[in-house]
Amino acid sequence: MRKSRLFAGVVVVVLAGVGIALYNNGNTRADDVADNQMTAADPAKPDAAAVTRGAYVAAQGDCAACHTAPGGKPYAGGYAIQTPFGAINSSNITPDRTHGIGDWTERDFFRAVRHGKRKDGALLYPAMPYNAYVKMNDADLHDLWAYMRSLQPVSQAPTPNTLGFPYNIRLAMLGWNLLYFNNAGYVADPKQSDAWNRGRYLVDGAGHCAACHTSKNALGGDTSAYLQGAELLGGYAPEITNNPHLGLGNWSEPQVAQYLKTGSNDKAVAAGAMGEAVEHSTQYLTDADTAAIAGYLKSLPGSNAQAPTALAGDNPVMKRGAHLYETNCMACHNVSGEGIKGMVTAFTDNSGIRAPSAANLVGTVLKGGRAAATESNVTAAGMPSFAWKLNDADIAAVLTFVRNSWGNAAPEVHAQEVAKARSDLKLVDAVH
Repeated sequence: MRKSRLFAGVVVVVLAGVGIALYNNGNTRADDVADNQMTAADPAKPDAAAVTRGAYVAAQGDCAACHTAPGGKPYAGGYAIQTPFGAINSSNITPDRTHGIGDWTERDFFRAVRHGKRKDGALLYPAMPYNAYVKMNDADLHDLWAYMRSLQPVSQAPTPNTLGFPYNIRLAMLGWNLLYFNNAGYVADPKQSDAWNRGRYLVDGAGHCAACHTSKNALGGDTSAYLQGAELLGGYAPEITNNPHLGLGNWSEPQVAQYLKTGSNDKAVAAGAMGEAVEHSTQYLTDADTAAIAGYLKSLPGSNAQAPTALAGDNPVMKRGAHLYETNCMACHNVSGEGIKGMVTAFTDNSGIRAPSAANLVGTVLKGGRAAATESNVTAAGMPSFAWKLNDADIAAVLTFVRNSWGNAAPEVHAQEVAKARSDLKLVDAVH
């Protein structure tokens, strides 16, 4: 009898603890500061100054990139965000009453952005990074709301998601939030400078850098390897801490800021997903904000990953790769991998080249790529696809050579990796 009472008591305590945790986790009282009367589609015009500030907040959050389908109207949704669980299609966030957020109030908007809850109470998936946006302050969200109200309404119905069971059950997000959503706003560190705190606020909040650069567990939650690199679907977001081997350790703060502002520096050229982030978001940040982000990232020690021993030049794979580099790559990337500043990525002592995963390099060689186009760097040089010309072993060899030359050291790339990427991209193998 005593044991059963003890067990019952433990169960009650555990259930009470879970209940309290769920309540605290789902508490949206911080959003009550927002107006709950005027809707987005109401005719009263928002304050022009607030709209201007809100447009800047939208750029910080890269809102247009995810809420605009390729070739579609701005913010009308329909962009497919690929996840390991299926595609999540972004919603229409224009002030259209039928398909957008026209009948939402500011408080509805706050709760969606910071707490992942729609007006109808349904829980959003974390493809909408509310777990980062919860750090955004009231002033920024007030301005962002004003900007959203100023947009042209678009009558476009949302595209259904393609999530399979059980991931299509939104109620399951209660458990995910309990495990991975920290329901807390940004708290400045008084021991750090205003610039450092501003950088951290942008990185962890609107910039949601961890969404790509922090590795995820099996349920899609962030691991403790903060900004230390992560596998993406078919790609790799590199470490962006001050780690000298895999991160930004050999970049200066001005070089980091220049990369964010222009899409290139004398070490790297942004392309792919990061190129899109530069084009839609970071190029529009003020110099003070890009400097703040650079200073914060450079303050992070990051992982303790050490450089492996580079493959010897007389290794058969390296010799084959050197020949392929000379005949296929040298014209643009130059004799010693120095590239062309502002146009072509330099391979020399490049932490991105020696990342744990070669997925970005393999994908670029197979399908080609285009550099970010920005107001200060309009060239947007492109690289052609070599899928038609080089077979899987060729690509593996040349990338192994690049990853182990000019101050780099990284694991060998294998033909099987290239073959899988070629298959995923539905590209035909070179015939030779």
